[in-house]
Amino acid sequence: MYDLIVIGGGPAGSAAAITAARLGARVLLLERGKYPRHKVCGEFVSAESLGILRSLVEGTPLFECARPTKEITQGRLYVDGSVLQAPIDRPGASIARIDLDAALWNAALAAGVDAREQQAVQAVTENGSFVVTTATGRFDARTVINASGRWSNLSTAKLQETNEAGAKWLGLKAHFVEPATSDSVDLYFFKGGYCGVQPLVDSDKGETRINACAMVRSDIASSLAQVFPLHPALQERSRHWRQITELVATSPLIFRKPNPELDGVLLAGDAAGFVDPFVGDGISLALRSGVMAASSLQAFFAGKASLEHAREQYRSEYARELMHVFRTSSRIRKLFSLPAALRIPLAHFFERAPALTRYLVRKTR
Repeated sequence: MYDLIVIGGGPAGSAAAITAARLGARVLLLERGKYPRHKVCGEFVSAESLGILRSLVEGTPLFECARPTKEITQGRLYVDGSVLQAPIDRPGASIARIDLDAALWNAALAAGVDAREQQAVQAVTENGSFVVTTATGRFDARTVINASGRWSNLSTAKLQETNEAGAKWLGLKAHFVEPATSDSVDLYFFKGGYCGVQPLVDSDKGETRINACAMVRSDIASSLAQVFPLHPALQERSRHWRQITELVATSPLIFRKPNPELDGVLLAGDAAGFVDPFVGDGISLALRSGVMAASSLQAFFAGKASLEHAREQYRSEYARELMHVFRTSSRIRKLFSLPAALRIPLAHFFERAPALTRYLVRKTR
């Protein structure tokens, strides 16, 4: 009997497992895949989450992997013919997801977590305690945190999905090398999606390794090679790139109202809610919600509070601390999805009023 089973070994799941183990809980972490591997991700870690990340991985063998390899000090939005710029007042960082996941997984092992790869969870049932069933057997726990992602078979069938406008959205990502560039995260908006580009690390050859990550409608493009020509500035910039990793894709990307609990199971990371990638807060929300979910169980682990009390604490804290990010990102996405006749003059207006652009950036933090 484990105190806690965490499903999903990404940032949210690993953060939850590490936090619970450090609170003295006996924790099992189940990951359906195998590390290391690339995942579709903008690989931007906001300043708000760097402290959380350091506290989770400090003192572990791969701590250096989770150190920021590139500081991001500015954001640029390319909307039609306008360029909206805003400083990132507390600089964020670029950390390759393949390094971030490995560092967190090893930190979980160092914290005493029973972490197992290639364990796809098939079902979770509750009858006094919880039973988690995989292809290799069953595990029992006092409680469960589901951090298995946005399209987990454990949650999406039960949560109301609101795939806006009926469109099917894809996520696409690869790393490239380009000549030295600025320390900014650049977002190129076009009809049917957008593409984010940011530096990861400078090489000894004076080149910069960058991450290009796009969210696009499937009827518009199915590869980055098809995405780049959709924005003139992005097409021109990409002519100088050399691809150094394979294309990684994921679908569907589904937007729905965030829900931090389902059938008595706490949800963290994308399992709770998928935030618009362009706000650059996906990793931050994953780390914060994972730590928050595990911390809410502290009194339950100690026998000082009921599980329902812990659930209510998590629901309340999630709504208070994280829900506003989803509301703001949805509004901004709808703003940049307006018809061209409205979007173009609006972009010109924002270009002439940089304070408004800075305000938008602040509202996503």
